[in-house]
Amino acid sequence: MQVRHLSLSDFRNYSVAELELGAGPNLFVGSNGQGKTNLVEALGYLSTLGSHRVSSDQALIRMGQQAAIIRARLEHAGREVLVEVQINRSEANRAQVNRSVTKIREIPRFFSSVLFAPEDLALVRGDPSGRRRFIDQLLFARSPRLAGVATDYDRVLRQRNTLLKSARNSGVKANQLSTLEIWDDRLVVLGSELIAERDALVFQLRPYIEKAYLAVAGSDHSPKISSRLSILSLSSTSSSDDELDDQPGASAERLGSPFRRADVEIQFRTALADLRRQELDRGITLCGPHRDDLLFELNGLPAKGYASHGESWSFALAVKLASADLLRTDSALGDPVVILDDVFAELDKARRARLAAAVADYEQVLITAAVFGDVPEQLTAHTVHISAGTIVSEPADA
Repeated sequence: MQVRHLSLSDFRNYSVAELELGAGPNLFVGSNGQGKTNLVEALGYLSTLGSHRVSSDQALIRMGQQAAIIRARLEHAGREVLVEVQINRSEANRAQVNRSVTKIREIPRFFSSVLFAPEDLALVRGDPSGRRRFIDQLLFARSPRLAGVATDYDRVLRQRNTLLKSARNSGVKANQLSTLEIWDDRLVVLGSELIAERDALVFQLRPYIEKAYLAVAGSDHSPKISSRLSILSLSSTSSSDDELDDQPGASAERLGSPFRRADVEIQFRTALADLRRQELDRGITLCGPHRDDLLFELNGLPAKGYASHGESWSFALAVKLASADLLRTDSALGDPVVILDDVFAELDKARRARLAAAVADYEQVLITAAVFGDVPEQLTAHTVHISAGTIVSEPADA
């Protein structure tokens, strides 16, 4: 998979941008705040329908405008496809493929990318919500149908929480909530599919993470990833409405074989029954995929809280490189486009060289940097300079 041409209209600080891209590495260089990250953010949006920097689409539309347009000409196996997304300020977003209107949720089927940015350090050091978002984005990239399952689950979860809050406020007894059992069933069916699919994906990622960590760090610190499932915990003492405790023992870790869906459903129903009193007291759903987490370990210890800054960076990089490696093995689109947004400035010289070697054989790699010298020489052949929302130069062989 390659991006041959990127066109932007009223996206971030670009009124208009036209950019030809080549195979292999493409480097965007510019001082901070000039717009280089905006270019890769636009491409990342096409594969995830979201930004890696902000949660709202509104920030992507240039000040004073009502819509932003991202248009990309993609190539795979000698065939080209034109995809377009219009991000609207006051109405639903729109999408086209080869000039034909399509549902916007279909766009990621045509473009696969893996983006790593400084914000991804939060995968190791941040809250569970970021790790859930990571595993879901990878899950949906491999099986787009599951994005619809997740949307349905979120809808049922909101309705169930509304019922729980209403029951708490009115003092209704647990045995009088026959309606709750209907929502329980839908929650279990949808949630169990997500939990089982996530857990299976975690197992598939493990050897790729081990390989990627060694490639980036240059040493083996026994990196490990496992699932922390809220349905395996018989109580929830967390004060947050959607997070597990960070304390050891707050939830069970999945280390054996992947959890079969039928077993997940049984455990999910058991957990809901065990937590019913707490849920009515708090007015929220206390178990399910919306409260699960991933555990990252190095040398047998949780990376969060124990890993050094360099080790945390290496683990975060390894997780993203492992994702790209997994996608390239089973995607009909071939290699995902690898995007490294302002990453090299955070790495020492040795890690820079190892990262450059790790991505060298991908069909296309997009890199942003504020300082040209931070990027290893083998990644600088096609360099684009960015200044104040203007593309100053393009790759020499474009």
